[in-house]
Amino acid sequence: MATRTSAAAPDHGSLASLRERNRVRVIDALRQHGTASRAELARVTGLSRSTVSSLVAALQRDGIVVGDEDLGAPGERGGRPPVLLRLDPAAGTVLGVDFGHRHVRVALADLSSRVLAERDVGMDVDRSAADAFDAAVALVDEALAEAGSARDRVVACGMGLPGPIDLETGVVGSSVILPGWAGLRPAREFARRLGVPVEVDNDANLGALGEVAFGAGRGAADVIYVKVASGVGAGLVLGGRLHRGASGIAGELGHVIVDPAGQICRCGNRGCLETLVAAPALLDLLRATHGDGLTRARLLELAEGDDVAVRRLLVDAGRAVGRALADVCNCLNPALIIAGGELARASDALIGGIRESIDRFALPPAAAAVRVAAGVLGERAEVLGALAAVQPGFHIQRTTTGGGTR
Repeated sequence: MATRTSAAAPDHGSLASLRERNRVRVIDALRQHGTASRAELARVTGLSRSTVSSLVAALQRDGIVVGDEDLGAPGERGGRPPVLLRLDPAAGTVLGVDFGHRHVRVALADLSSRVLAERDVGMDVDRSAADAFDAAVALVDEALAEAGSARDRVVACGMGLPGPIDLETGVVGSSVILPGWAGLRPAREFARRLGVPVEVDNDANLGALGEVAFGAGRGAADVIYVKVASGVGAGLVLGGRLHRGASGIAGELGHVIVDPAGQICRCGNRGCLETLVAAPALLDLLRATHGDGLTRARLLELAEGDDVAVRRLLVDAGRAVGRALADVCNCLNPALIIAGGELARASDALIGGIRESIDRFALPPAAAAVRVAAGVLGERAEVLGALAAVQPGFHIQRTTTGGGTR
């Protein structure tokens, strides 16, 4: 899926704002690296050592940065080790914002990943980026008020979008998937509104991070997260790192062609996987037997109530997704596939179909190595992944795994 791009807080051109931008750069460097010496901060930020020392001193006085002398590595000439600096977990907060096609969801956490508040609202996000941003800012302020915090304590914001983001420019790349966002640089625009650094990524990538950091994928290093909802996308964690590809669109599973003579997809091709298994396609197939008023919520209720037709359709959808994933298993040899998105609520039917196709079409060693599981975070996976993406020093913990359990 699309790459993560970032935007810093706005520039007002004054000396005070220059110092504030440099302060944000130091905080952001510590957020990304976890710990660093003053010399390392100077190298990472490009600031002079004297500027870094002055900024660090102010941040220590404010209680935002603390020093850990015991963690320092030996000096270059064998002298006293440099003091390693880190953010105090209680000194600030991070934000996660998930823009879905039909909702905006916000979460606020401290710097140790403890969630302090969450808010969400239903709305048509695709139509207007400005309206979606306004709603998100209002939710952010509500969450901050609940936690007894303020915007000036926020060190970073992670943001997820259900569409492609250009790797180099950070521009939303599709006028079809997100018509009201085409040509926009969402990280820069949202940073301007919030006054804090913002990093943006595709929602499936953040769903993968969320499940690996907090959910079903903890401890796994090679994970495919598949989101089946309004569309179909995948987030790829390979060797303990999120993989975005050369131009940022790795994981576009929904646009694997499964029927060259099939329906026209919104991407312009025919017979993409998405045209068969995304929620709108499934609803269209069921309305002939279940009525024109059938909704996604009702479809899931029927699946959980063992409606024969609905469960058969979801098993078939799982088989189609699994057929595409079998090729992914042959190429990438993951240890774990996590099914997420709203349709994964009917996890036994969907996962049963995925498992069946992988066993049939993947190479036996690849099929034997992979476990297929339902995500445990549900609709919160993406917003929690957005938090993980901007947590201080966050990295995916890798553990050694044997063959996958089935």
